[in-house]
Amino acid sequence: MALMDPSTVSDPPPGDEGTLQAFGYRQQLHRSMGRYASFAAGFSFISVLTTVFQFFGLGYAFGGPAFFWTWPVVLAGQFLVALCFAELAARYPISGAIYQWSSRLGHATFGWFAGWIMILGQIVVVAAAALALQVVLPAIWSGFQLVGHDPSPVSADGAGNAAVLGVILLTGTTIVNLLDIKIMSRINVIGVTAEIVGATLIVVLLLTHAEHAPTVTFHTGVPGSAFGALLVAAFAAAYVLIGFDSAGEMSEETRSPRAVAPRTILTALGAAGVLGGLIILAGLLAAPSLTDGKLATDGLSYVLTSRLGDWVGKLLLADVVVAISVATLAIQTAATRMLFSMARDGVVPGSRLLARISPRTGMPTGPALVTGVLSAVIVAINFASPDAFLAIGTTCIVLLYVAYAMVTGPLLAQRLRGAWRGGAPAGEDERGRPLFSLGRWGLPVNVLAVVYGVGMAVNLAWPRKAVYAPASGRWYFQWFTVLFLIGAVALGAAYRWWSGRSEQRAAELPQVGKVVVGDAADA
Repeated sequence: MALMDPSTVSDPPPGDEGTLQAFGYRQQLHRSMGRYASFAAGFSFISVLTTVFQFFGLGYAFGGPAFFWTWPVVLAGQFLVALCFAELAARYPISGAIYQWSSRLGHATFGWFAGWIMILGQIVVVAAAALALQVVLPAIWSGFQLVGHDPSPVSADGAGNAAVLGVILLTGTTIVNLLDIKIMSRINVIGVTAEIVGATLIVVLLLTHAEHAPTVTFHTGVPGSAFGALLVAAFAAAYVLIGFDSAGEMSEETRSPRAVAPRTILTALGAAGVLGGLIILAGLLAAPSLTDGKLATDGLSYVLTSRLGDWVGKLLLADVVVAISVATLAIQTAATRMLFSMARDGVVPGSRLLARISPRTGMPTGPALVTGVLSAVIVAINFASPDAFLAIGTTCIVLLYVAYAMVTGPLLAQRLRGAWRGGAPAGEDERGRPLFSLGRWGLPVNVLAVVYGVGMAVNLAWPRKAVYAPASGRWYFQWFTVLFLIGAVALGAAYRWWSGRSEQRAAELPQVGKVVVGDAADA
């Protein structure tokens, strides 16, 4: 892949296809998404209903009511990262955003590792999102508990049932990812609209049933250091507020991506951040009890069904099921685009097959099947132990934080070298307006984004036994995230070494009779 200096891409040929041609790619994916569909791509990946319901209990268990204050802190940190991504989305509107941005800002090998880690992270996030059904479905109807009797995700029965429900969901999302982009986008838009309406109703209804004053959020309710407790409680917010880069991930399928993607990245994160914070606050204020232990085990499902009545509570939980399903679909879609982007450059195993696009549907069928199967394999780990639920969730988030830092870090280096004068290379979007730029605020925002991202990655990956192996005490669950990251880097390095040796051997072979049938984009 030939990388370009940022200053050479500010004035592409006119039109969306011309924008892509400026980077050496031809239009293969179907470009049919508008502004709201782009917003929905980022919002549905974040999916506040999915992840707030999934991880509310974790945050409360370690931080008590005060875990609410970790939300605005994490939101502010992630918004700094999103501002950097918005600048990049305006200048590099290409699928495989993290991989493409990191490669063009730094070295091709560094960018490859960013893409490799991001793909693995996204696949694990797909699995984690699918497992969230266990938090909601059995609370709606006990018949959804297909394995055993205990629905708690931290129990053996609940963990096994979560795996069964997750595999069923992944089968459906994989099928949708093989259909036309218009169908996938329409499902996503409808799901996001339903999620926003449902989240708003939950906030309003819970606030009308408030039992506690907002001052309860100033108490941790747990023994020991409040700061240490809140560091762990911040996991809940860190798990939720990711994936806003998906709007950039879908740039090759978005109309006027230079104008649309930067703003939808920021609006998706902002809207999700506000709604998620209000849901957490409303849930705490409306909780029947802050001390009976149910908030830590049953989370928001317990608050909804006990405060709003069985019928209304279950109706709103059904909306959460829709949100979980759409989030799983959106995350898998983002993963397929990342895998396709790298395969198109011929830098992943099976690139020739994975780079193929169906002319009829405009969908990368190979990446959809690969991400679906691998996510199902990871979901099956949940059969092993209830601790696998938290290990899988933490691992995927750490991988994404590392991948994000592999973009904001090289971007900061570019700023320090003066390559982004005035905040970023100049240029105009498809509508003739200046490209999104942070201007003179670019450097301080970028510095804070790097510090925050690295710090949160270390916090998440720190092998705390009480967090990662509370049920079994097994060392490999305690160190699962660290070991997975080391293994991912080692596997990637081994593949790079092997592929380099293969290319060297191929170059040494006689070239007589060799016929060039097309480039990676045509494979």
